[in-house]
Amino acid sequence: MIRILLFLAVVFALGLGFAWLADRPGEMVVTFSGYQYQVSLMVAAVAVVAVVAAVMIVWWLLKALWNSPYTISRYFRVRRRDRGYQALSTGMIAAGAGDGALARKKTKEAAKLIRSDQEPLIQLLEAQASLLEGDHEGAREKFETMLDDPEMRLLGLRGLYLEAERLGDRNAARHYAGRAAAMAPQLAWAAESTLEDLTGRGDWDGALKLVEAQKSTRQIERDAANRRRAVLLTAKAQALIDSDPNAAKTAALEANRLRPDFAPAAVIAAKLLFRHNDVRKGAKILETAWKAEPHPEIAELYSHARPGDAVLDRLNRAKKLQEMKKNHAESSLAVARAALDAQDFSTARKEAEAAIRMDRREGAYLLLADIEEAETGDQGKVRQLLSKAVRAPGDPAWVADGVVSERWAPVSPITGKLDAFEWRAPMERLGQLIDSDEDAPDAVPTIAAPTKSAKENVIELNPAGSAERPTTSAASETGEDDVEPVTATDAEAVEPVEEMARLPDDPGVDPDDEDQKSPRKFRLF
Repeated sequence: MIRILLFLAVVFALGLGFAWLADRPGEMVVTFSGYQYQVSLMVAAVAVVAVVAAVMIVWWLLKALWNSPYTISRYFRVRRRDRGYQALSTGMIAAGAGDGALARKKTKEAAKLIRSDQEPLIQLLEAQASLLEGDHEGAREKFETMLDDPEMRLLGLRGLYLEAERLGDRNAARHYAGRAAAMAPQLAWAAESTLEDLTGRGDWDGALKLVEAQKSTRQIERDAANRRRAVLLTAKAQALIDSDPNAAKTAALEANRLRPDFAPAAVIAAKLLFRHNDVRKGAKILETAWKAEPHPEIAELYSHARPGDAVLDRLNRAKKLQEMKKNHAESSLAVARAALDAQDFSTARKEAEAAIRMDRREGAYLLLADIEEAETGDQGKVRQLLSKAVRAPGDPAWVADGVVSERWAPVSPITGKLDAFEWRAPMERLGQLIDSDEDAPDAVPTIAAPTKSAKENVIELNPAGSAERPTTSAASETGEDDVEPVTATDAEAVEPVEEMARLPDDPGVDPDDEDQKSPRKFRLF
């Protein structure tokens, strides 16, 4: 556009010049070699312009003839390059679509038309074609060749990393990822693999530096970076708690500052503060974490903040926690445990039952069993509570990738992922859950129909009271798999068999203490 405007401006200027000369008539006289030439001024101007134009045209023709060999060769070179890039584009599309034969064909075509040192993508296409053909050794050689080219080095490391992952060679994969992360921390795959390697080796300082590099390159958000830093600092504090308490304290306090609601960071920070006799600050950290999410470790450490406190003092501290988080099962359990230690059985029983009403779990029934045994020593009730504990849902624990741990860990023992453990209830155990009507005296037990494999183990009592094991069942003779269940009207006629009625972990009642009943024959199915 600018060139067009300049051309128009030059034409306009020439037009103005000729118009100006036309308005001012004159003559030009030229004397050369004894001859005198006289022309008008307009003719002279036109002649000058024509001479200049002729010179420019002649110069352009001479230059075109001089550069014609280069122009012709460049034309064919550009045409060849365009065909090569077209083949390269088609090959990349074929590789992405999984067409190994077409990718290999276009790779050879592109390699003939374009030199590989001028276009690195040809090496990538060759490696992709080798992978599609199943030639992993050839692909690895291509990726190793890329390491010599600074422009292709990261691509080669990525390919070697994926090949090492495919072969299950974790050490080699982490080696390539570490080299890539050192060159470009913004690469997510390299940073994550290197982070797993550093945390697996316990190099918390190196992991912290890597997370800081990820944060500076904006690979991860600020909140995610702070969360990771808190986890790593907590792990570092745990590792240094015995060898370097001061460094552990600094790391734990920074972790708590980043995540005040993170229970492991709060616990270890408060523990180190208590060792330095800073009970007030440690208690404040635990209170903040407790308000966010009650945790049994927080309650235990908070109650025993001062080793010399009496049991009533620990009970009062537990009640203080309960006031901060009312109507929560963990608060009631903390008070119940402290009350049991203080021999305040009424308070302990009340709080344990309140915890069961809010959240029925195994630990609450076990605690109630301990209270019952310490207060009354009634073994029957204790066994009853233990039976309920067996069937109750499990207590919350640290869970990561299906692994349940009583203690928090920074990485998963299965996958090595950072910050994988979560405080939650594990999967419920198989069996019947406790319902509100279980202890009702008028409740009629439901007897499920036995399966085909269970029919062979059913014992039938004859009128004489002896047990006989039938060799074949009625269902097996008739070939029917469906068994008619016992109805509610037949419940009174059913004599429960000990092996079927007793739970696996229930000690039950001694058969000698049961009332002797007259034997009678009954029908199970």
